[in-house]
Amino acid sequence: MPTDWPGLIPVFILAGGGTIVFCAGAFWRRLPGWLLFALALLTAAAAGGAALWVTPGHPSSEGMLDLGSYARFFTCLFMVITLLTCLFLQQYARARGFAGDELYGLLLFAALGMLLVAGAMNWVIFFLGFQLISLSLYVLIAMRKGEAASNEAGLKYFIMSTVASAFLTFGIALLYAISGTLAIADSLAALAHPEDLPLILLALALILVGIGFKTSLVPFHLWTPDVYQGAPAPITGFLSTGSKVALFAALLRFSWLTAAPVWAYCLPALWGLAVLTMVVGNVTALYQTQIKRLLAYSSIGQMGYLFMTLLTVKQGGLPALIFYLVVYVVMDLGAFGLIGTLSGLREDRDRLEDFYGLGYSRPWLAAVLTACLISLVGLPPTGGFMGKLVLFQVVFRANYLVLGLLGILAVIVSIFAYVKILVALYLHSAEPGEETPEAGFSAYLAGAVIFSLLLGLGVLPAPLLNLIARLAALFPS
Repeated sequence: MPTDWPGLIPVFILAGGGTIVFCAGAFWRRLPGWLLFALALLTAAAAGGAALWVTPGHPSSEGMLDLGSYARFFTCLFMVITLLTCLFLQQYARARGFAGDELYGLLLFAALGMLLVAGAMNWVIFFLGFQLISLSLYVLIAMRKGEAASNEAGLKYFIMSTVASAFLTFGIALLYAISGTLAIADSLAALAHPEDLPLILLALALILVGIGFKTSLVPFHLWTPDVYQGAPAPITGFLSTGSKVALFAALLRFSWLTAAPVWAYCLPALWGLAVLTMVVGNVTALYQTQIKRLLAYSSIGQMGYLFMTLLTVKQGGLPALIFYLVVYVVMDLGAFGLIGTLSGLREDRDRLEDFYGLGYSRPWLAAVLTACLISLVGLPPTGGFMGKLVLFQVVFRANYLVLGLLGILAVIVSIFAYVKILVALYLHSAEPGEETPEAGFSAYLAGAVIFSLLLGLGVLPAPLLNLIARLAALFPS
């Protein structure tokens, strides 16, 4: 028996759990409403526990999938995302009539795709994970079948994801033609002596375009506000965090492994993309009057900060980037999850006017949402402050002074966008409108976890930073 099978246990659990959820929904006609939710929670918790406690006998599975500490760390992070999304969805989906097997089954399969993308050591595995995420999210985004905005969002995401997949496939094919191998490390290392530099840069550019669509880089971001607005709010949080973190985990690996002569040619393009993404995301957010679109442009700006730090990955920036990915997950997932929890049955709260007075009528949930917004700005004592602090430290240490100053200006601009939501919550009296259903225990539990993590990462970031530093020392696995 091969020694790498213990490291594949999270893969088996997610694939098996998703299949069981679908089979339960198909063959058990009078299925208790809580059972699918419990199965999804149990599957995600078991997969995360296996990644945390089961030590693989080999660092990779046949050179196809990373089983080392780096991949296991991100597997645990994806399971946290899945668990929190399930908690936010439990009451939300049941009240709106789409809490079926397809919801929880596709969440688990999307999480499996994220695991494959983050741990891929072969381009085939990366592409399969990429497609599994996309196929699951097509349906999850359009889950509210009777709502035109949700169906439109699903169609737009389908079209743009198809375009992104085409770019990615062509880029991988070109890279294979140049290097003669589908192993990611070997194909990128083979570029150390670039006789065919134009073709090499074209291949890497096409792969970057494919990833850029999924991570909402400017100018590949135009689908983001429409899809975020139309999708159910907790699903938007899952899309905004899980898929982007998975692709950034892969992008970190690609950046680290890219041969130094070719990496030097990539830096100006990454510099320009980072500036465009920070500036366009944060400036455009200022003009939004709909909360989900505002947060969509905010997430674009957050991707700009991460791409700014990507330039320093070979100069010690890896721990800072991974730390900020964790913080980004907590604050963005919390913001969208709480919007869903505070929403009525017909549609999500989206206009600024919909949030008038909620700081007084729903004080606990509004307080957690406020903490998420303050963290997105980057103010103490939240994790967002510590995340931005370590990002800008490594950027300035790597002598990207102009880029760092532009990033700080973008952060300052973003403050005015988030203040609009805080003003609506606390400085306006409530307007009559659709009554908000009472949040269930699971949503309150998710809110408590989000709030605790935001404050914990802001006040006591050292344990996570030390853990990430040890992971970075072993990278790539």
